Amino acid sequence: MVCGNGCMIACIKKVRRKYGKEDSPSVGILDSQSVKTTQIGGQRGYDAAKCIKGRKRHLIVDTLGLLICIIVHRADIDERQGAKYLFNRLASRIVDFNRLKLFYADQGYGGEKMKRWVKNTFKAFNWSLEIVKKIHKKAFSALPKRWIIERTFGWMNLYRRLSKDYEYSTKSSETMIQITMIHIMLKKLS
Repeated sequence: MVCGNGCMIACIKKVRRKYGKEDSPSVGILDSQSVKTTQIGGQRGYDAAKCIKGRKRHLIVDTLGLLICIIVHRADIDERQGAKYLFNRLASRIVDFNRLKLFYADQGYGGEKMKRWVKNTFKAFNWSLEIVKKIHKKAFSALPKRWIIERTFGWMNLYRRLSKDYEYSTKSSETMIQITMIHIMLKKLS
């Protein structure tokens, strides 16, 4: 992570304390965002569902919308595979987020098969995945827990550098998002 894990983790803990939460979250919300890339090159693919040629940003955030884990990859990798990469990365950093037990995701992440994969693969951590179903109403209504990560994507879209993926390397893309999230958390603390 940017400036070592320490800076990001310290910011998350301080913001969570300010809002009356435990230092480590117990719930994570995951989703992806497909973004266009520029002509700079690097990894990119075509997301047929969103008709975007570029990269996908997979995030896990806590209930305040603070970044827990991120992975950036080609846009042609589907949500389920991207989630597997993301969960594996999070498992390697579990010391920082040892209270995490429950994750929410939308229907794009599949159903029972993905839930079983999370439960069986991360049995030692006692993780479980819950798929939030769409509410079929004529009027708009925010999905429970899912609106939190959409708000995080909205915060990120306020930063011009993240409007597209301008980076050659996916690691640089991840770092730019982490810098942005540190800036957002520092504004929350001031």
